[in-house]
This record gives sequence, C-alpha cells and structure tokens, in this order.
Amino acid sequence: MHDELIAQAQAWLTEDPDPDTRTELARLIDAEDHAELAARFSGTLQFGTAGLRGELGAGPMRMNRSVVIRAAAGLAAYLRKQGHDNGLVVIGYDARHKSHDFALDTAAVMTGAGLRAAVLPRPLPTPVLAFAIRHLGAVAGVEVTASHNPPRDNGYKVYLGDGSQIVPPADADIAAEIAAVPSLTTVRRPTEGWDTLDDSVLDAYLARTDAVLAKDTPRTARTVYTAMHGVGKDVLLAAFARAGFPEPALVTEQADPDPEFPTVAFPNPEEPGAMDLAFAKARETAPDLIIANDPDADRCAVAVQDGADWRMLRGDEVGALLAAHLVRRGATGTFAESIVSSSLLGRIAEKAGLRHVETLTGFKWIARAEGLRYGYEEALGYCVDPDGVRDKDGITAALLVTELASQLKEEGRTLLDLLDDLAVEHGLHATDQLSVRVQDLFLIAAAMTRLREQPPTELAGLPITRTDDLTQGTADLPPTDGLRYTLDGARVIVRPSGTEPKLKCYLEVVIPVASHTDLPEARAQATALLESIKRDLSTAAGI
Repeated sequence: MHDELIAQAQAWLTEDPDPDTRTELARLIDAEDHAELAARFSGTLQFGTAGLRGELGAGPMRMNRSVVIRAAAGLAAYLRKQGHDNGLVVIGYDARHKSHDFALDTAAVMTGAGLRAAVLPRPLPTPVLAFAIRHLGAVAGVEVTASHNPPRDNGYKVYLGDGSQIVPPADADIAAEIAAVPSLTTVRRPTEGWDTLDDSVLDAYLARTDAVLAKDTPRTARTVYTAMHGVGKDVLLAAFARAGFPEPALVTEQADPDPEFPTVAFPNPEEPGAMDLAFAKARETAPDLIIANDPDADRCAVAVQDGADWRMLRGDEVGALLAAHLVRRGATGTFAESIVSSSLLGRIAEKAGLRHVETLTGFKWIARAEGLRYGYEEALGYCVDPDGVRDKDGITAALLVTELASQLKEEGRTLLDLLDDLAVEHGLHATDQLSVRVQDLFLIAAAMTRLREQPPTELAGLPITRTDDLTQGTADLPPTDGLRYTLDGARVIVRPSGTEPKLKCYLEVVIPVASHTDLPEARAQATALLESIKRDLSTAAGI
C-alpha cells in the first residue's frame, strides 16, 4: 500500500511544472510521510458547480498548477465539443497565492487548444470578469479566486458565454473531460499567443456602474470602507468618485491586497471579528454607514449605527432594503432569490405587482431567472445590474445602498428606519443561521441521514406542517441535497455547504406587527423563537 502511494507521488512529481510544489512533494516522499501523502493522493479535487476550490499544495487533492492545467484542458475540450473552436476565453484572477500563475497556465492551455485567450490586466474584482465575458462576447470565462476562504485556499470558477456560472449538466461534462486528460505531457502550453487586456474593459465596467443609480439623486452619505485585504479598493473608489459620493474613509490596515490576510482569521465580513477594524474606524469618523467587500469583491456587507454602537446588517436585511429602493424607483422585471433567503422579498415583490422567483442556492441559479431585474442571496450577494453582470457584484451593490442611505439622510431617516417600515408593512421577518464547521465531512452526511430517518415533528413548540426533501426536486427546483421544514410562522432549511466543510441551517420566523410601537416586543419574541428553534434543530440533527 505504501509502495503504491510513493509510486503515485513519484509519478505526479515527474509531471509537476511548479518548483514550489515539486520541492514540497519531494520532501514528503523523502520523509516517507505516508499520512500526509495519503491525504493528498486519496482522490482528486472534484470539479462541481463551484468549479474547484481547496487548499494550496502538491497532489491531486490540493490546488496547484498541475490540477489547474488539467482543469483548463478539460474546459478547452468541452468548449471545442460545443463548437467553440476559435472562441474567446477571458480569464480573471484575485491577489491570492498562485492566482496569477493559475491564470497564465489557463491562458496557455486555451491558446494551445486553438481557442483565443485574454487575461485581465491585474488582480481585479470577480464582477469585472463576469462583466468582461458579456462585454467581449467570450464563449467562457475563468476566475481564479477562493473568494472569502482562508488564506491557504484558492479556487477556479468557470462561467459560460451568457456571463453566469456553470450549472448542471455542464459541470459534469467538463469534469468528464478533465478526467479524460491522460497526462500533463499531452497538454500543449505555448509560452505566448494570448492577449493581456488593457484598462478599457475596466473602464467599460466602471461606465456601467453609473447605470445602477437614478439621475439627480442625493449623493451625500459618508462611508467607511474595508476591502478585507482583497482586490476591491481601487475599483470601488473609482466607482464612488464617478458617482459623486464623498470619498470613503478607508480601513487602511485592510485596504491593500495581502494573500496572508493578516488581520482576520477568515476574510469574510460575516465571520466574528472580521469587521472589528471597520467598527473602530467608524467610531472615529462617524460615517452614515460602513461598506465591506469580501476579498474578490463580489459580496457587499453593510453596517449601521444602532444605538450607541455599530452592527452588521444581515444579508436578508440588505436584500430587502435594496428591493424596496428599486421598487420605489419604479423597477420592473423579476425579483429573484435563493430558497435560503428571506421570504420578505416575495412580500415586497407581490405588493409591487412584480414577478418573484425562488431558486437553488448560488448565483449560478439566481442569474438564470427569466426577466431578472434584481437578485440576492442571504450570504451578502446582490445582483443589481443583471444586463451588465450576471452574478453577484459587491461594487454596484455598494453604490446602490449608498444611494439609498443618501436619500434617507435627506429625509432625516436611516436604513434602520426603512427596515422598521418594512416590518410594519409586511411583518417582522427575522432570520438566523446555525452553521457547523467540521473536520470530518462524514459528520455532515450523518446529520442529514439522521434528519431523514428520524424527522422532527416540531421545533420550538411549533408543529412542522410540511417537510420537503429537496433531493427529490420540486415543481420549481431541480434536485439538491437539502431539507425544508415549513412551520406555523417559521421556515427552516438544512443543507451541506457547497464551498466549505459546513452544515448550514437557515431559519426564518415571521411575526405580525401592528404598529411601530410593537416592534421591540416583536423583535424580542423573534429572537427567543430563533434560539429555541436552533436548540431543537441541533438536537434533532445530532450536531
């Protein structure tokens, strides 16, 4: 067994084009570190609807140049089979370790396969790549990013020519082509022949950002901004300057790209502690709101002053605020969200006479809603300009929420005041999450099996009136691994994360509110109910 493992590692080593991972792997082979070698050679990173994502390092279970070259070769073969022999593939990348290398490897493979390749000029936000695909008429796009994952990770996200991320069956078809690559020696990788784009694509993206704002609206809201050590700062500052907003006060410690992410354990605005420096800056400068992007700037977090201190708004709160703002501006078209996001969007759309659609989790699904005008998901993702960017976009979302804050400021009101109004109008929709990170993925499968075999009949004393096993699919949704419980005045969805080793449970309770004076009591009631549902769900799932 050990001999076979060493032989596998030796074979990988002879093909590995990267001196860093070659050195690393040679050291493991010399040390006969069988446990570590087994972890790296126990299979291959699976290419799915999120593309690839994993820890950097040598071997087929890690993100490295060998894995990326195979992925690019598989994608190229798939595109050629689709009849795109001379099609353009545009490639973007963030500022993580190895991102630039992976982007250039992809360009070389595409060129070698007879496709045309164009690489963005430097690390830029993911939405710029999503925009560039449609703007340049590309047949596909690749973004090298691990978004808000830990510093040791990287990833590989694939878009097709409509500018949205791949969905089945394209993911399985591409995965089959990747598996069919016999050896890296068969993959042609010329050292030139692709284009490196200039700033004209970025300029065209920035010109489009103006379109998300209404003409002659107030532009007075003052912001604190953090790029979370990612690539958002320059593009966001340029967009804000074009729009005529006051220049954001930067969280300087997190303003510039740094693949080590030194000030945060997880570079995700939702993680505890990630926003502490932004809150400190806000206490110094007293802005109207805080804006944060995740490292590849496709997500947008918003924080506001609430009483004496600052708090992050939930993604569902921002989702409802942007929807209400667009309705007030007379937007028409479809309002879409993922099934794990708040049902408040449906209430807002219904009252405005707009079509409302629920999709599976992820913007690859939301972006495909017919007639899409606005889409969001609770994980801080908002699509406010679907004709320009068919994906979540943390830059244009930041512009739109700052426009809304400016309008409210002129009226002597805040984002929290508007949230109160929405609660009185539609009921208080309070959401929360129970999220369990695991080392052993078996624990997630075990929890899902337990819930299926011993289903709960009530949570927090509320009877479960309906259970949907989403693996069966529904009239509106393709199959996915998840469970949805409908309760009297509440809803719970349980699903394994598609991008991290987590079991995620999404909770929502809806409390009718007669007037603004009833809000404090309704909020206390909602908080207690959510805590009680969390406790009972934990017990039922055995987590």
